Amino acid sequence: MRNPLIVATLGLLLLADVAQAQTLVATSNILIRATQRTLDFTSDTTTSIRDSKIVREAQDDAASFVASNGDIRGAHLESALNLLRTRVPEARDASDQDLAEAILAL
Repeated sequence: MRNPLIVATLGLLLLADVAQAQTLVATSNILIRATQRTLDFTSDTTTSIRDSKIVREAQDDAASFVASNGDIRGAHLESALNLLRTRVPEARDASDQDLAEAILAL
């Protein structure tokens, strides 16, 4: 009697984990696509965000931030997050984690 209950519990936990992972992937893909579309813009006075020295320098900090689940926050990452939120409308409501992953995807 106890054995089927354990199997059922493990099965439900596995399904919940898979669903959560798929939701995270879908959300990340949406954000990355939206950010990439926006990052492709250029203006007369600035180069694109993708070519921004601030964003490029933040990639190592972004990797540390993502790997540590937000525990490690470098100065370069903070500067890049501020820049993205200032220049990219979609980034204003995005979490730091999502933006750090987007920086890594560039």
